[in-house]
Amino acid sequence: MVIIVTKRVYNFYAGPATLPPPALEQAQKELLNFKGTGMSLMEISHRSKEYAEMHTNASNLVRELMGLPEEYKVLWLQGGASSQFYMVPVNLQKDGKTMEYVNTGVWSKKAIKEGKFYGDVKVVASSEDKTFSYIPEEINFSGDAAFAHITGNNTIYGTEYHKWPEVSDNVPLVCDMSSHIFDKVIDPKKFGVIYAGAQKNIGPAGVTLVIVREDLLKRVPDNTPTMQKWITHAEKDSLFNTGPCWAIYMCKLSLEYLKGLGGVSAIEKINRRKAKILYDLIDNSGGFYKGHAKQDSRSLMNVTFNLPTPELEAKCVAEGLEKGLVGLKGHRSIGGMRASIYNAMPTDGVQTLVDFLKEFQENNQ
Repeated sequence: MVIIVTKRVYNFYAGPATLPPPALEQAQKELLNFKGTGMSLMEISHRSKEYAEMHTNASNLVRELMGLPEEYKVLWLQGGASSQFYMVPVNLQKDGKTMEYVNTGVWSKKAIKEGKFYGDVKVVASSEDKTFSYIPEEINFSGDAAFAHITGNNTIYGTEYHKWPEVSDNVPLVCDMSSHIFDKVIDPKKFGVIYAGAQKNIGPAGVTLVIVREDLLKRVPDNTPTMQKWITHAEKDSLFNTGPCWAIYMCKLSLEYLKGLGGVSAIEKINRRKAKILYDLIDNSGGFYKGHAKQDSRSLMNVTFNLPTPELEAKCVAEGLEKGLVGLKGHRSIGGMRASIYNAMPTDGVQTLVDFLKEFQENNQ
């Protein structure tokens, strides 16, 4: 039997993830005729004035919403955050300097693996001893490292930094913010580089947002392939080649939606409220639902938890799907369940999930 869904569901997938309906509706409206061009944005030249205006607006929204100082460059690149795992060491390596990382899960380990291709890597802290259920408190980056790298939020394990580690003034802090960029107010001046695959919290798959402090662009060795140099893209405003035009456009629409809500400070309040609703349900379930992450490391974006048995977890996922609650199965590496409640997830969606989980507990204890 084929089930035909006639209305939107609540999408809790970790990525690609839910997008704001107003952004999708605007894209639908402009799909065949973008700004009176008689063409879709997917058809027009990336050198046209119509595209250039959209592209500039997207970058300016990033600047405005993050409060970026002028010395930071906004890049729209391809290859996902996974490509930045190697582009970071390619562009920031320094002869005789170690590259230092904190290991908080799968994505950190992938970044560490890529770094080792380009020089000496030192892991200064790790939470692997307890299945990545916490963010390490003692993080001591050395004062002469080439750079310091952290993964700001860990989708698989449901942990997030709520306090940034300290670094020396001459050591740029690099942060993979793929799954939590714009989820709360930050001071961008604490970072030398921020990068984020768009498909979790700001747009569709296909584009990666990279923010680089201008003075770091000249570090890259001259013999580095052209496309792997951040400076190549910075000097051409991410238009050195044909970029992921449609994905950037969707990010622009999503960022307009975020601005319309009141910006990052407003969405932070909403995000904290959503997370509290769900974590309160877990904490007050008498152990029927058990969170994976330690309380002081809990993510605002990815709530990971287990039920008493894998069989109950599978049943809960299946019954949730029947009620329009999609994507609740945990990552295959740790199992359990996961609810990704990114910026575009409405509070009503989280409350609907909580109501379902309460009912499921009552029927299955």
